[in-house]
Amino acid sequence: MAYQASKIELSYQFARILPSSDPIEKEYQDFRKLFGEDGSVMVIGWQDPQMFEIDKFRDWCKLSQKIKESEGIKNVLSLASVYRVVRNDSLNQFDFEPVIKQIPSTQTEADSLKKEIANLPIYEGLVLNSKTNATLIVVTFNDKELNSKRRLTIVSDIEAMAEEFAVKYDTDLHYSGMPYIRTVNMKKISGEMQLFMVLAVFVTLLILWAFFRSLRLTLLSIVVVLIGVVFAVGTLHLFGYKITALTGLIPPLLIVIGVPNCVFLINKYQAELLSHQNKDRALMEMIRQIGLSTFLANMTTAIGFGVFYFTNSILLVEFGVVAAISVMVTYVLCLLLLPITLHYMSVPKARHLKHLEGKWAAGFLRKIDYLVHNRRKEIYISMVLLIIISAFGMTKIRTIGYVVDDLPKKDVVYTDLRFFEKNFNGVLPFEVMINTKQPNGIFADQAKVLYKIKALQTEMAKFPEFSKPVSVVEASRFLYQAYRGGDAKYYALPGVLELNKLTNYVQGKQGAAKQLNAFLNEDKSVTRVSFQMADVGSERIKELMQQIRPKVDSIFSPKEYKVSLTGHSLVFLKSNDYLLSNLYESLLIAILLIAIVGMVLFRSIPIILLSKLPCLIPLALTAGIMGYFGIYFKPTTILIFSITFGIASDGTVYFLTRYRQELYERGLNPSQAVTQSIYGTGLSMIYTAVILFCGFSIFSASSFGGTAAMGVMVSITLLVAMCTNLILLPALLLSIAKRQGKNVIPD
Repeated sequence: MAYQASKIELSYQFARILPSSDPIEKEYQDFRKLFGEDGSVMVIGWQDPQMFEIDKFRDWCKLSQKIKESEGIKNVLSLASVYRVVRNDSLNQFDFEPVIKQIPSTQTEADSLKKEIANLPIYEGLVLNSKTNATLIVVTFNDKELNSKRRLTIVSDIEAMAEEFAVKYDTDLHYSGMPYIRTVNMKKISGEMQLFMVLAVFVTLLILWAFFRSLRLTLLSIVVVLIGVVFAVGTLHLFGYKITALTGLIPPLLIVIGVPNCVFLINKYQAELLSHQNKDRALMEMIRQIGLSTFLANMTTAIGFGVFYFTNSILLVEFGVVAAISVMVTYVLCLLLLPITLHYMSVPKARHLKHLEGKWAAGFLRKIDYLVHNRRKEIYISMVLLIIISAFGMTKIRTIGYVVDDLPKKDVVYTDLRFFEKNFNGVLPFEVMINTKQPNGIFADQAKVLYKIKALQTEMAKFPEFSKPVSVVEASRFLYQAYRGGDAKYYALPGVLELNKLTNYVQGKQGAAKQLNAFLNEDKSVTRVSFQMADVGSERIKELMQQIRPKVDSIFSPKEYKVSLTGHSLVFLKSNDYLLSNLYESLLIAILLIAIVGMVLFRSIPIILLSKLPCLIPLALTAGIMGYFGIYFKPTTILIFSITFGIASDGTVYFLTRYRQELYERGLNPSQAVTQSIYGTGLSMIYTAVILFCGFSIFSASSFGGTAAMGVMVSITLLVAMCTNLILLPALLLSIAKRQGKNVIPD
């Protein structure tokens, strides 16, 4: 498994959350088949009123050329590589000529080029904003390089080249676009995975040492769990999966979740030794009594992860399946390796067993025992109040996601994206794909589709969230400007008669025809209108779609045309809604499956139903906190609920298993059984809660807001779950026993 783990790789693909059957995902994949990747553009932004000053302009042109010559770059568009179109009557065609044939050497030449570029309106809003004195270098990646490890190197190389320019002129350059955002995020994920591993090991080592005061037991626990981590990463590779934003969390999660197995087993072993000093008998009792409860507890945790399989989302399925398998494998490793190693180790010294008789723990558990026997009414009132407060907070939760919302507001990726939104209305891809359903449909019927596209672009221009489009209409305007001699006032879509004259110059597969064909499929039945948009968030995108779709349908009759609104950004933001709907589904499945596990212990419907309350109340409290503190539902925070429900159920299983043993094996009445269960499992549950709380808290160190919020929220949830499992659960068990007429004696 270590050999398999050594071959694991980072995923460089765009994380797919929507299932392949989803209509939005289908439309996006159809678009990609026809036109390739839409998220393949990286942009470099520069703002300077003196950008045409000769030295700066020369170096800006050289920078563009250097980037263009880099391996893996498909195309570069900038002030240095703009084209003019010239009408060639002798060959009856349009010739494309670079505006800058050679880098200017005098200020006069630079000023002349500035005027010439200003006379080409097609580039205004694409590579130049003359109002804000901002310009772009638009870098298009090869699709092959875009989804490979090479992308990281290309982005680093481009940044290094650009920073030479920035340092030379003491100016700020801004970077964005999907390849850049994905690269920065992937580097952060890779770095944070290693950070979390180190923190998880350090935190658990520290806590285990504080509890056991034994270096041998501390190292033994960590080593066993780390073997489980090796199995987890090996399993990832065996299944053909790669490290993503979610699967990268599995190793540190497994350390935090696996160590409590060791705590319960070692605590039971030491408790038995304390009573009779027989090592082999202590090991037998440890396996017999704790083996079943830890199996059921790990099963509930695995279910919490495993339910993501039912989401049909590749990203979540990979995470859920590997995490669920790894949890059970780690349980088996703990159950085998701990007893074997303990058998060969010497009996712990008296000082190593002192923690079992700690006064603070005994006093705390005595207080709990008193409360559940004598203050059940107050416990229930407190829980009802907690539920009401949480329910009110839940009404304030918003489901909203942004492409870069996981990053802090001061992060350079976030601030740079705002630069592009301010100067160019954004850099996130938004595509309109128009299918005429007939060959040459784009130009048929006197090119009526072109005029419809023009009408659509006019409507889209009313929304400040969208950039200037790139389309066959814009290309036609550019060509008509050239046809009429190059004056900027002719940058317009001509009438039908003029358009027919223009068509005579656009024949074959070279020159202007080649440029136009970039917007068309092979038989000219489908075209694209490409926009860039701001990172407006999933709520605003819904509002925009509700406004845009009726306009689209009024221009392009759905009976005649199929118009798809798609693109990277739309798919990403739609994924948020999909995850939320799947939260309810997966949580319900988890509750049902864990209830079935409860049937193994008790054939009592009231006990099974009421035992879910100690697990659900912490979730309600967490949702309430998210509402009060304005933490949005998004991919990372949505994970909290299924995961914590599974882990919170562990405490319920531990307590119910012990309660069942006290009732049926030792013949105690419910009051005695509850008391013995509190003292028998309480210490281990406290230890586990502390480990889980501190373990999940490490994720708060993440630079991704969602991961940090997940760490804090899970920590709080599991701490509250310990309290509900130790206080509310025994109180409910006593109330059920009393209603059944069994002997319940207050202390």
